[in-house]
Amino acid sequence: MQNLAPIALFVYNRPQHTERTLKFLQQNELAADSHLYIFSDGAKTIRDEENVASVRKIINKTKGFKSVKVIEREDNAGLANSVIAGVSQLIEEYDQVIVFEDDLVTSPHTLHYFNEALNRYSEEEKVMHIGAYMYPLKAEELAPSFFYRAATSWGWATWGRAWKNFEPNIDVLLKQFDKKKKAAFSIDNKMNFWKQMLEFKKGKNNSWAIRWYASIFLKGGLTLNPSQSLVNNIGHDGTGVHSGINDIYNVIINPKPIVEFPTIIAEDPVAYKAIKSFLTKRKGNMVTRVRRFVKEKLTQYFSRK
Repeated sequence: MQNLAPIALFVYNRPQHTERTLKFLQQNELAADSHLYIFSDGAKTIRDEENVASVRKIINKTKGFKSVKVIEREDNAGLANSVIAGVSQLIEEYDQVIVFEDDLVTSPHTLHYFNEALNRYSEEEKVMHIGAYMYPLKAEELAPSFFYRAATSWGWATWGRAWKNFEPNIDVLLKQFDKKKKAAFSIDNKMNFWKQMLEFKKGKNNSWAIRWYASIFLKGGLTLNPSQSLVNNIGHDGTGVHSGINDIYNVIINPKPIVEFPTIIAEDPVAYKAIKSFLTKRKGNMVTRVRRFVKEKLTQYFSRK
């Protein structure tokens, strides 16, 4: 496969997660032919220094790729600023990029999926983002891959032509939404995407991902997604910057390569309906929610002991 995209991996203070993420990336079919850039953020507090140092020992020994370049920051930029800067850097050099964070395990076919899609849709202006994660849907009822409006951040890829539309200013984004757009943006009000926008405005989160999705949505863009996930997030153990402790979004990774891609550049109505249904039911009934809440609080309590 020609014209392989560089891989950007963003790490911080989780050595065990980073080690697993790298292990699975190394097992990808195209790893040996891919350039890997590892962006290591500086410690935010003295408590983080030891773990940041441990992570850097791991990443500086990384092999199994065509090349490995480690970029270590002395200061702490935070995940959002790190991702925006790192993606912009590689887009400037390569005009495309594949992005991972330090809590994702991948299929051996994930890099192949990304590169195939990047090449296939490189000239399709409406296609702005390629995601590798998908909710635990009934994949047998869906096409192997499909277009959808929302952008997932657990393993993704994009092009320079799309990334140039990224708008980091939350005020510029917010003023472009009316009531109808808010509902559509939030999957008919079944997902808290609009709430995330408002929380960013209030300083309650620092998500680059919600601003990226909003940028795509406001341009009428589409995202490509697999019907069965090619990644799983192992960070829902309370260790992540934005991750809680739950298994709602846990998935079984697709063991097979994706060889079928949509030819019609439009949102797949069947996939949209399936995603909307999952989002509606994802938290379960009240008993299930209470049990999950208690489990999360107990896990948080004992993790501090």
